Amino acid sequence: MRKPPRYRLVVDVMVLMVRSDGRVLLLRRAGNVYASGLLCPPSGHLEHGEPVTAGALREVAEEVGVTITPRDLEFCHAIHHRSPEGEGRMGMVFTAQRWTGEPTNREPEKCSGLVWADPARPPADCVPYTAAVLTRFCAGDLLSEHGWPTTAGGTA
Repeated sequence: MRKPPRYRLVVDVMVLMVRSDGRVLLLRRAGNVYASGLLCPPSGHLEHGEPVTAGALREVAEEVGVTITPRDLEFCHAIHHRSPEGEGRMGMVFTAQRWTGEPTNREPEKCSGLVWADPARPPADCVPYTAAVLTRFCAGDLLSEHGWPTTAGGTA
């Protein structure tokens, strides 16, 4: 009998850029992209051979044009997400309270605008994955599950 293939999943990186008033930067996705019209933080998935911190720093620079030093990037949450189509993803979430440059929309073909939002009250038009991250971040949780069937000890 053959063993099933090893479980593999996409690793997402997200950066919650936190202003002094506690608000976080969200981007309104636009165009022919996943969740067009909805809000999410600067984020993306790792490229082949890329460590999570390098991926997070790259995504922030590409999407909003700011520079964050590695020492100003802090791990805050991991989320194991399952999409409605059944695809598993692992999200590694970081915060940053310092950066160089003013956030601007560097990818107008993928983003229609930037919004500073209260993470304790995620806007209704957040990507559900993002809303789950913000809720768990505000609760101080280091790990969560989203989109999976509820099991003993698990979260939906």
